[in-house]
Formats: sequence, C-alpha cells, structure tokens
Amino acid sequence: MSEQEWESLCDGCGRCCLHKFEDESSGDIYFTDVACQYLDEETCSCPHYQDRQKHVPDCLSINPNWGEKFNWLPSTCAYRLLYEGKSLHDWHPLISGNKQSVHLAGISVRGRTYRDNEIREDHLFEHVIHWVD
Repeated sequence: MSEQEWESLCDGCGRCCLHKFEDESSGDIYFTDVACQYLDEETCSCPHYQDRQKHVPDCLSINPNWGEKFNWLPSTCAYRLLYEGKSLHDWHPLISGNKQSVHLAGISVRGRTYRDNEIREDHLFEHVIHWVD
C-alpha cells in the first residue's frame, strides 16, 4: 500500500487526537473528551499534520507495523479495522464517497471536545468518556 493509500484510510473523525489513559494492569484504553490544541474542531483535522511532531512531539504517527498498538485507536478507526481484518463502516468516506459522512453519522469529535491547553493535566481523569470505545 502506498503512503497516499494508507493516509486515505483516515476517516477524519479526530478521535485519535483525544488524550487517552491506559490501565496498566488490564491494558484497557480510556478516551477523554480532551483533544490536542491544534485539532480544528470543524474539520476534525490538524492544520500542522505534515509536521505535527514538531509541534507535538508525542503525536501519533500511525503505520502499518504498529501491531498491538492499534488498540490505542478507537474501534471505529479504519487503521484498526484493517489490522483486525474487519470491513470499513458504511459511513467511512471511502465507502460513502462523502467526506461529511463521518460527521453525519455522529462518529467525529466535532463539537464534543475541550482543548488540552485549556484543561489542567491533573483534571484529565474527570474527562474520561464512554462515547468512544
């Protein structure tokens, strides 16, 4: 798969930009409604995507060799679905032909997040959500 084909798998939901916690004893991942300060909440994309790690050094750089690290992505994510041998959802833009379908299906984080530069790090636990799994 070319880099362009790999990148086209992204549905534009913005869920990967949410801060997460891992329960070290169980390995469970918990998502918060706190997103990277650079996430454009309207488009659910990063204006600094190409050089994002210059702005946020620990920003995810998803690649096909991630293996078990795909569990850090939501269960709806095309990268994770591909890793798990599952099909893309009907609302995925590659299936629907409509980039807005991820928003229309209520999958994106549009209008549902706080910016990480507005939330104290010691308050992140108060922002754990259950609308992402």
